[in-house]
Amino acid sequence: MINKKVNNVQEALQGIENGMTIMLGGFGLCGIPENSIAELVQKETRDLTCISNNAGVDEFGLGLLLKKHQIKKMISSYVGENAEFERQMLSGELDVELTPQGTLAEKCRAAQAGIPAFFTPAGFGTEVAEGKETREFNGKMHVMELAYKADFAIVKAWKGDEAGNLIFKGTARNFNACMAGAAKITIAEVEHLLPVGSLDPNEIHIPGIMVQRIFKGDNFEKRIEQRTVRKK
Repeated sequence: MINKKVNNVQEALQGIENGMTIMLGGFGLCGIPENSIAELVQKETRDLTCISNNAGVDEFGLGLLLKKHQIKKMISSYVGENAEFERQMLSGELDVELTPQGTLAEKCRAAQAGIPAFFTPAGFGTEVAEGKETREFNGKMHVMELAYKADFAIVKAWKGDEAGNLIFKGTARNFNACMAGAAKITIAEVEHLLPVGSLDPNEIHIPGIMVQRIFKGDNFEKRIEQRTVRKK
């Protein structure tokens, strides 16, 4: 059995260079690869194009990379929780490509499946469709969207084994699952790294064939993005 385990985050991120395009999994602050983001900050990797559902928050997640101006372009769906993102976008310091959430997920999944492009009705008649091919299907107009091309995909899973098989937990599955295998190299950061054969095959969300490197993360903060409590 192929063993894809690497010893630490430094070894996992080898080969990531300035100017590359990186997919980063997570939904809000749920299921983000915290250790890998912190290592990118430490490496001072710059001019990155980051594909992620959102841009983290100030002082956490991708917000740490934004703070140090390491991101050149952000491709996202929802970016409303980050004041530094807003400042950089409005000042022209950051190139931003906003994409409907379902389209963003499908562009990742298409890359994962080796599909170069697809048609979707989302965004037709808006700025999203500008410069793109459109076509009518069953009386409804659609926009052609290209699959993403990324150098690395960094995902975070709840459990994984040394062969790269992954299990996600809750909403962490939303974008991590479709990003795994959608880039030239996929790195999986996991909470629990187990020997091969430890996972129930019926519970595996992503097979190891889609993962090239896997390592056990530590000291996960798992911050809550918006804390809502019931009144007494």
